[in-house]
Amino acid sequence: MKKSRFTEVQIVGILKESEDGLNNKEICRKYGISDQTFYKWRTKYGGMQVSDVKTMKALEEENVTLKRILGQKELELTALKAVLEKK
Repeated sequence: MKKSRFTEVQIVGILKESEDGLNNKEICRKYGISDQTFYKWRTKYGGMQVSDVKTMKALEEENVTLKRILGQKELELTALKAVLEKK
């Protein structure tokens, strides 16, 4: 996946400008983003505060870690089952 030029905190700031009354076209032109990008951001981050974004990011990182641990445990379980079947 392509890395964004903007951090989540910056995206929330850009969306706040839109809520403050600036035209969406002007915002897109100012930051060099497409209308589609702006609306995708608004769908994902609309109504969020900076603290909400930081919390969401921390939860996503924790989720990745837990998924990795679960995958490792399932591999271990599969290996143990294979050993028990051979006996």
